[in-house]
Amino acid sequence: MKKLILFQGDSITDAGRDKDNPTCLGMGYPSRVAGSLGADRPNDFEFLNRGVSGNRIVDVYARIKWDFINLKPDYASIYVGVNDAWHEIEWQNGVEDEKFERIYGMMIEEVQAACPGIRLMLIAPYVLEGWATKATEEQPDRFDRFQTDVAAKAVAVRHVAEKYRLPLIELQPIFDAACEVAPAAHWSVDGVHPTPAGHELIKRAWLEAFEYLE
Repeated sequence: MKKLILFQGDSITDAGRDKDNPTCLGMGYPSRVAGSLGADRPNDFEFLNRGVSGNRIVDVYARIKWDFINLKPDYASIYVGVNDAWHEIEWQNGVEDEKFERIYGMMIEEVQAACPGIRLMLIAPYVLEGWATKATEEQPDRFDRFQTDVAAKAVAVRHVAEKYRLPLIELQPIFDAACEVAPAAHWSVDGVHPTPAGHELIKRAWLEAFEYLE
């Protein structure tokens, strides 16, 4: 019997998936992971993507039963955090750092209790300078706020990973290193959402971390 891998998160995981087709993986790193693992190990895994564009940690937690526990995955990765910062900068509707970390921990505990034996990995958010994140006349400190707030969410994800002894993918250093080779626009469409090359970076990091889950 094939083991189920679930991808959970926000728009970076969603990646344009067709919500009317439950097996659609979108056009981002989940599809790339499924392509690599599906080609190398065609009899071992099946894949589901339940990322939802715009989600903050409170939104992922709100659908934990339907989009996580009821699916009973054997493996799952969670990628959330940038909207918790972005929504505060844009609409004053973000999630403060302490609350973000607390709800994230609650979610992990509930998933582990409901799905004994599940193997989880966490992905910490990154941000680059792009048209959605750069300073504007109205917000001259916009990119500074993005950097500070997203970094704080990444630290919170690290704390959760350490507390529950889960593999962690820290994307900021990966994307920062990539930007030394090619400009930010090569890796991210707007400073938040990856280009195909950016999704490839995430896929490679995901597959490396997955080795520690098996």
